[in-house]
Amino acid sequence: MPDLDPALLTAEDMLAAYARQQLSPVDVLQAITERVARLNPRLNAFAVMNPGALQMAADSASRWRAGRPLGILDGVPCTVKDLVDLAGFPTRRGSRTSSADPVPDDAPMVMGLKAAGAVILGKTTTTEFGWKSPGDCPLHGITRNPWNPDHTTGGSSSGAAAAAAGGFGPLHIGTDAGGSVRIPAAWCGLVGLKPTYGRIPQWPASAFAAVSVAGPITRSVRDAALMLSAMARADLRDPFCLPDDPRDWRDGIEAGVSGLTVGVLNNPGFDAPVDADGIAAVERAAQLLADAGAYVEPAEASLPDTSAVFARVWGAALSRLVAGLPSQLAGLLDSGIREVAETLGGMTAIEFMDAEATRAAAGHAMARLHQRYDLVLCPTVPAGPPLADAPTTDPVRALWTEWAPWTFTFNLTRQPAISVPMGPRGDGLPNSVQIAAAQFRDDLVLRAARAIELAQPFAVADLG
Repeated sequence: MPDLDPALLTAEDMLAAYARQQLSPVDVLQAITERVARLNPRLNAFAVMNPGALQMAADSASRWRAGRPLGILDGVPCTVKDLVDLAGFPTRRGSRTSSADPVPDDAPMVMGLKAAGAVILGKTTTTEFGWKSPGDCPLHGITRNPWNPDHTTGGSSSGAAAAAAGGFGPLHIGTDAGGSVRIPAAWCGLVGLKPTYGRIPQWPASAFAAVSVAGPITRSVRDAALMLSAMARADLRDPFCLPDDPRDWRDGIEAGVSGLTVGVLNNPGFDAPVDADGIAAVERAAQLLADAGAYVEPAEASLPDTSAVFARVWGAALSRLVAGLPSQLAGLLDSGIREVAETLGGMTAIEFMDAEATRAAAGHAMARLHQRYDLVLCPTVPAGPPLADAPTTDPVRALWTEWAPWTFTFNLTRQPAISVPMGPRGDGLPNSVQIAAAQFRDDLVLRAARAIELAQPFAVADLG
């Protein structure tokens, strides 16, 4: 077994240790639960722990002793974001307006993980209904960044990122409607994959169903591909999911980027801000990809103003959410949700359809861009993580200036995008870049991310 805390092993290393009988899933679970007991009171990653995890680990250990593992994740600990249904647990969505009753069925992606043998540790915190990027919610409070607990993890997959960076297992489900996998991954030094829309089936649909996807948050690129392999299985409950493609997404991941074309995107349809650390990360990633044999050059996408389009999608979704709640419950919502709903939700049907038409134009522009470039490289976030205790002010402006200006475009265009760590920022907190590819070419973003990982191994938060 590698000379490392079992809780910090990658999923692949765990599986190799199980196969060699050097570790058991129970050993790994015990190491993780010890870390959770020690560190989670400060980080606040979990909405609820799974009391059945020990039995799941013991069952997996028995299968490994018999030489009959259940699937590709047998015995590997995973967490489930609390926007996603886990049978026997409530789906609270970070909201005091939600029901505390347990749900009867697993979401499709959870079914995939369980079928592969994963051990479910529990449910992780989320911003309320996944509406914003700072990692707090009315129900569970503030989730903090393991690199520096004074700072936010980002959201809305706040607990998933805190758990991944905190060493609470290798695999974590996030969801992403405008950056909610990639933003916390960027601010916590992690790999965050937003797959092609429909690649991972979702049910029940989220408040942002037209743009939302689920994806892995992990500490390595190969683990993200492994987790995707278990989650990306078609389910009839999701009418928009892609046809079943039972493949191992690690296949071809080591092929590198030699001969691929990479366009460095400086404008996602509007003047998106980025600080000096973010620019330096993009320049460094561009050089690493070029050194690995890719053809890298500046790119112009001729995109419409995607900030205006996403604001309408975001506003309509939150306005519908508020309107669907009884008045006595609506008052319990995060005040920022009500502010966005009031500010952006009052559009006419013509205005909404105009936004949909502009979204289609953005997708067309990206498709044309990918006729020239295999990959697009750009920042993930405009700056480093804000302070965790900072109040959320002017969320409409913050959406495209502080939170998601570099991420939500790829939700509108429904193409795959991945956030990749790029060493430390000037203040020691994580830096990152984002890589996107054409729709359905999830394999290419994984290949490029792996090439960067090999050239610049990712660091792990030092929690003592």
